Amino acid sequence: MTAGERVLAAARTLVGVRFRAQGRDPALGLDCVGLVAVALCRAGAAVTVPRDYAVARGRLPAGAVPAALQPCDGAAPGDVLLCRVATTQLHLAVRADDGIIHADALVRRVVARPGAVPWPIEGAWRWTPQGE
Repeated sequence: MTAGERVLAAARTLVGVRFRAQGRDPALGLDCVGLVAVALCRAGAAVTVPRDYAVARGRLPAGAVPAALQPCDGAAPGDVLLCRVATTQLHLAVRADDGIIHADALVRRVVARPGAVPWPIEGAWRWTPQGE
């Protein structure tokens, strides 16, 4: 199994977890940052996530992307996508074979959304462990 497949498999296990702003623990709830962080950690990546951040700034803070992630085209399963859902709002998702997995604030759950990504993709990163 590739690193991306492990990230995607870990994200799939989180589908159904309730949404919680600033959530970092699946038992309590996850937001989009928490979803990506937990999926990466469960796949074996060493990542740290800021405990508090402004969700409406509309820009990616310096140092927000863990060094373990490398820029990519965002096309492979398990890639982390940074989407612009509104002028001042960014959102993270994990690329799936048939769409994305993301923490949906409207549905109040982590969901698998089939089809094309519904928002412009501003950036994409791939976890590639050393030796793979």
